[in-house]
Amino acid sequence: MKIDGGCFCGQVTYEAEIDPARVAICHCADCQINSGTAYGVIVPVDNDAFTLLTGTLKTHVKVAESGNRRALNFCPECGTRVHAHNADGDPGFIGLRVGTANQRDQLKPNKQAWTRSALSWVEDLSGIEKFELQPDLSK
Repeated sequence: MKIDGGCFCGQVTYEAEIDPARVAICHCADCQINSGTAYGVIVPVDNDAFTLLTGTLKTHVKVAESGNRRALNFCPECGTRVHAHNADGDPGFIGLRVGTANQRDQLKPNKQAWTRSALSWVEDLSGIEKFELQPDLSK
């Protein structure tokens, strides 16, 4: 499936060829902290199937809990994390952040990783009050 997307400010854009059956949720602490939320949603992309169309990504290298050195690549202007890959040797594949894809609604995860780090409340959100638009969160 061909997808396209970019960062929050629009400085970085890309296109990629992905297999939507490989979309996954990652519950590791690094994804929680880096995304500022409960988990990250990624899809692996072969190195030659990703094309950066505009902008330049900034890289931060982080040693993951697994011991792997991960190159986290993000927009230097708005900070949107676009993808990550192995920082040492052959990157293997790019872990593209699904939230940056224009087709994100079509990319439903079918597996979860690092579930031992999953926050206890992510399993069932059905009992949480819902609003179609922004509620007054000050109350």
